[in-house]
Amino acid sequence: MKNYLDFEKEIKALEEEADNLRSPFGSGGISEVDTKKIKDTEEQINQKLDQIYSNLNSWQKTQVARHEDRPKANFYIKKIFSQFTLLSGDRYFGDDKSVIAGFGLIDNKSVLIIGQEKGEDLNSRIERNFGMMRPEGYRKCIRLMELADRFQIPVISFIDTPGAHPGIGAEQRGQASAIAKSIECCMSLTVPNISIIIGEGGSGGAIALASSNKVIMLENSIYSVISPEGCASILWRDPSKSLQAAEAMKLTAKDLFKLKIIDEVIAEPLGGAHRDPESIAEDIKYSIIKNLKSFEKLSRNEIHDHRKTKFLQIGRDKGLSKVTNLNKEGLSYKENLTFKLNFHIAKNKYVYAGLGLVLFVGLIALIS
Repeated sequence: MKNYLDFEKEIKALEEEADNLRSPFGSGGISEVDTKKIKDTEEQINQKLDQIYSNLNSWQKTQVARHEDRPKANFYIKKIFSQFTLLSGDRYFGDDKSVIAGFGLIDNKSVLIIGQEKGEDLNSRIERNFGMMRPEGYRKCIRLMELADRFQIPVISFIDTPGAHPGIGAEQRGQASAIAKSIECCMSLTVPNISIIIGEGGSGGAIALASSNKVIMLENSIYSVISPEGCASILWRDPSKSLQAAEAMKLTAKDLFKLKIIDEVIAEPLGGAHRDPESIAEDIKYSIIKNLKSFEKLSRNEIHDHRKTKFLQIGRDKGLSKVTNLNKEGLSYKENLTFKLNFHIAKNKYVYAGLGLVLFVGLIALIS
């Protein structure tokens, strides 16, 4: 049974009509199937999908990112990788079912695969804790990332979580510390790590595994520090203002790519990834292979510096670059000329204002 979002009511009606037309059993018994009418209806469905999905606002994209039928991490792992070997446990407390982790092959190369898994039905969602990881989940990922780094194996992460688990038990076991150490581990790797946001990329629960050389988003996925409902509740004390919050937060792939927070956007099939999972899995596989090849000629130190520079560039023009004349091993922030000029003027604005006033008075005196 298909699930439909609020703005898909017209599509639902057309698809139900198409299903009825395909059935040879009408009200009067067995009847002839009208293939022409079926084809016309399917064309209407495609036109309506194109019309709706080409004009989605930020809140509607949030709904698509949370769609029940949207492919989950487990699906992509099975479709993209071969010889996947599941590994469990953090060696401290237990195993967190909300994250799948293990080694596998892609293009005959070994990779570590980490996937935040929400589950497919109610029972599996409860077992997976709706993709909300606990401290033991992050510690499991840290353990395996350190192992991958030791053996020079790239890391691939599938991000799909509303956020880290906020329960008392998780806090007692060091949730904040586990997230911080996971970010530190991601940033310190000397092997390429690639993160693909396939649905929701929520809060620290996502950034803990998405501090990567390449952060890739599916077209209708979201990535934000807080959910739109949470933002609306804090700013306006009104969760119904989720649309306003979503637009202000710039959480869509298109917005984040413009802001240079992410590195690539993978286009989804017409109507979203859930309408053609096989196609989107192929596109993700191609993107992973392409990005892994881009790091083949880099040394371990260069891969580490690439990641550091990438994050330090966010919100800046230049970020960090190698300094050859001062410290061959160090990194230094290089400001562009415009930034330096603006900073100098702002710092000495009163001096320039005084000089401007003197010049103005002098000009008036000369004229008179």
